[in-house]
Amino acid sequence: MTLAQPSATSVIAPNDPSQTAASPAEQAVVFPPGDLYSDEPPLETELHLRQILLLIQCLDWLWRDRQDYYAFGNLTIYYSPKQRKSEDFRGPDFFVVLGTERRPRKSWVVWEEEGKYPHVIIELLSDSTAQTDRGLKKQLYQDTFRTPDYFWFDPHSLEFEGFHLVDGTYRPLEANDRGWRWSEQLGLYLGIHNNQLRFFTPEGNLVPSPEESAKAERQRSERLAAKLRELGIDPDEIA
Repeated sequence: MTLAQPSATSVIAPNDPSQTAASPAEQAVVFPPGDLYSDEPPLETELHLRQILLLIQCLDWLWRDRQDYYAFGNLTIYYSPKQRKSEDFRGPDFFVVLGTERRPRKSWVVWEEEGKYPHVIIELLSDSTAQTDRGLKKQLYQDTFRTPDYFWFDPHSLEFEGFHLVDGTYRPLEANDRGWRWSEQLGLYLGIHNNQLRFFTPEGNLVPSPEESAKAERQRSERLAAKLRELGIDPDEIA
């Protein structure tokens, strides 16, 4: 599917009493309703689905006390006021918008979100999308979305690249000695761990999923209980 390009015609709000007749050279466009459902194609493979879910779960767990962002994946971003049935809209595989309300949405509708575009986008490459992700979408995110941080990752080949917007142009992000790349917007590294794209803290710690965090806590409790037993203390008797 292709992403529709923004219209060059002027835009007016619906039912605007101050509206005047547009000249043939400047035809006015009315904003469509903002309550639009996402319209995304099925994901390529199980690996793509698991990767998207992992990114969402890890960031939500890390930022569980924050209410000022929106992170989701495989969700349509409607950014053009010219919504025709003949146009297709394909959203990023994963994206983050900062400085917004954390709540469920049917889609991301730019003109209903104070004109906000994603601050971070991650595309998952596949045989059918790689060329678009490296070309058309990269150009769109650079020139129209003005998304500061853009990454792509192939769950099969493990190809991983990142870019940061500098003076209106994407510049490649240099990997550190671990192959990680820094996201200025997230304040986190992105890198490959166990063949999956993961977040890492500035200190180099893996950002866990809720399941990983719960498992680590259980293991910590088990080690503590074992140590207490070595000291002759029954951990079950400790209030």
